[in-house]
Amino acid sequence: FLRVEVALEDINDHSPVFREGRVIFRIPETSEPGSRFQLESARDLDIGSNNIQAYSISPKNEYFSVSYGTRVTGKKCLELILEKSLDREEQAEMGFSVIAVDGGSPPRSGSTEVKIVILDVNDNAPIFTQEEYIVQVFENMPEGSVVLTVLATDPDAGVNGDVTYQLNEAVGQSDSVFVIDPRTGEIKLTKPLDFEAAETHELNVRATDGGGLSAICKVLVEVVDVNDNAPELVVSSFSSPLPENTVPGTVVALFTVRDRDSGANGKISCALEDQLFFSLRPAYKNYYELVTVSALDREETPQYILSVTAADAGSPPLTTTQTFTVDISDVNDNAPVFNQTSYTMYVRENNVPTVFVGAVSAADADVGLNAKVTYSLAPEQGAERPWCSCISVNSENGHVFVLRPLDYEHLRQTEVTVSASDAGSPPLRANVTVRLVVLDENDNAPLVLYPAQDSSPASSELVPVSAQAGYLISKVVAVDADSGQNSWLSYHLLRATDPGLFSVAVQSGEVRLRRPVTDRDSVKQKLVVLVRDNGKPPLSATAALSALLLKDFSDVRLPHSSPATEEQDGSLTTYLIISLVFVSLLFLISTALFVARKVCRSKELKAGHVLYGADNLQSGLADAAAAGTLPRAYCYEISLTTGSGNSEFKFLKPILPSLPPQHCAMGQGPNEEQDFPCVPVSPEDMAPDNPGTLSAGQFN
Repeated sequence: FLRVEVALEDINDHSPVFREGRVIFRIPETSEPGSRFQLESARDLDIGSNNIQAYSISPKNEYFSVSYGTRVTGKKCLELILEKSLDREEQAEMGFSVIAVDGGSPPRSGSTEVKIVILDVNDNAPIFTQEEYIVQVFENMPEGSVVLTVLATDPDAGVNGDVTYQLNEAVGQSDSVFVIDPRTGEIKLTKPLDFEAAETHELNVRATDGGGLSAICKVLVEVVDVNDNAPELVVSSFSSPLPENTVPGTVVALFTVRDRDSGANGKISCALEDQLFFSLRPAYKNYYELVTVSALDREETPQYILSVTAADAGSPPLTTTQTFTVDISDVNDNAPVFNQTSYTMYVRENNVPTVFVGAVSAADADVGLNAKVTYSLAPEQGAERPWCSCISVNSENGHVFVLRPLDYEHLRQTEVTVSASDAGSPPLRANVTVRLVVLDENDNAPLVLYPAQDSSPASSELVPVSAQAGYLISKVVAVDADSGQNSWLSYHLLRATDPGLFSVAVQSGEVRLRRPVTDRDSVKQKLVVLVRDNGKPPLSATAALSALLLKDFSDVRLPHSSPATEEQDGSLTTYLIISLVFVSLLFLISTALFVARKVCRSKELKAGHVLYGADNLQSGLADAAAAGTLPRAYCYEISLTTGSGNSEFKFLKPILPSLPPQHCAMGQGPNEEQDFPCVPVSPEDMAPDNPGTLSAGQFN
């Protein structure tokens, strides 16, 4: 701010002006030379040398001259001076012009017509009690109020002593503000005064008697100011919106305040209601600056409504409030924020491609492009978390899709990093971890581990006929590649040679005897165990078992399902070794018997018949057939391994012995239903590879 004072230099652009264009003086003929008659001065709005400098009379006459001078009171007045005695009878009236000339170049002038009426004797003019009246009036005085009463007296009697008043305001002032009562001299207001329009009013009051003599006095009305004008606030500049990164001290608005009142009523003070982020700073005289004092944040407050109050010092004070609405424009100072610290999404295995599994969502506190969020998969940093190509995210709405079918057994969960970036410059971003959990479907059937279900012949479990109910025969072991309920397995007896003989534990798969073994039970038992999972729908598998009911091995103590079984596991190997030695000895004996029989049979073939065995065997068979007590013959193939927990037997179907024809008659007797059929045997049937022949491993 620079203080500049401008002085306006006056030019002579106004001519002197008389209030009245024509003035009438009634002068008694008895007036003495040298008498003075006051004339209202002309008014020139110019100042200095351009103001009125002289008065003159035109045309000049011998009776009157003009005088313009300063009185004792310091006021200048214009007077007509009588230079020569008047004679009404010689000249009753006369007229001339009074000319006022200013000092301009070229000079300007103004004139008024003066008419002189010569009267008969009235030798006393009215006299005011004061040459000048000064009165102070409050500007809020109501219309019609009496401002002042002037008084003029005339010592003459009769009509010459009756005084009337006439009001003339100064040149340039309105005559409608005041009015005077012509009889009482009361000056009243015709409309309210305004100190701001005119601080003083100068009036001329003329008092005239009945004889035509008059006198003039001045009335000066001083208007007293009251606090009737509120302060005015004029805004010179205003900046809105403001960027939220505006530094403190930035000028937001510049304004000036003024009050048309004077004195204390015109003294103004300004105040800002909220000074937390903004304040007022005086600039120059009545100029103020509205500045920022702290950092702004659009996300916290997007708009500030500031009220500046200007108050004067009047009583009561008047105030004016100016409201500044400051909008805060956005800058990209906020990164997107996800509504969760991490996301966990679920998808069932064997899903369809491009299946929707969930959505991520991030919000940006900024606005416009600074708040427009796009989503993408962020590349992983490091090799411990490889890039997962099976997940995709929609860049617009954050929807997460699985692009290809997944297999729970190969991939149970994976993690990716999703990045949310705004469109600011430079863009800001945030990352979040998305964990994709694959839910198991029941798509894997149970797998039987034991007994093995391959193409090789299944081994048989050995069960002594003396075993009691609850005896542990075997245990089906199966697994399921699924998880949860889909992997819960249950075991059920699907088929068996004698279903009532066996039971299967639903949870453990243990195969036990339901009841003791009887003579009616078939030696070789086949079982099919169903293994089923708990999925919906359930999947299943079957396990085939076989068991041999042995009475010749009843002395072999096989492990039972009891708490002592676990303690006797160490002696199982000993039993297996003993069984292996026994089988080996049996094999050697059988081999020797087989060789001996071959030698005997070759001799019998030469004789033309087939011997079944030794003579004692033939006679024994004949006696048993005659008595009807020969039981069925069975062939047992014993397989004992050291690596099995139980001895395994393989049952073969019963075979009928082939007897020579001469022994067929032995079966005939009173009990024919017990007779054995006689089947001819040829030398070819006695070959070692023929399955129908008797071997050393047969037991009766």
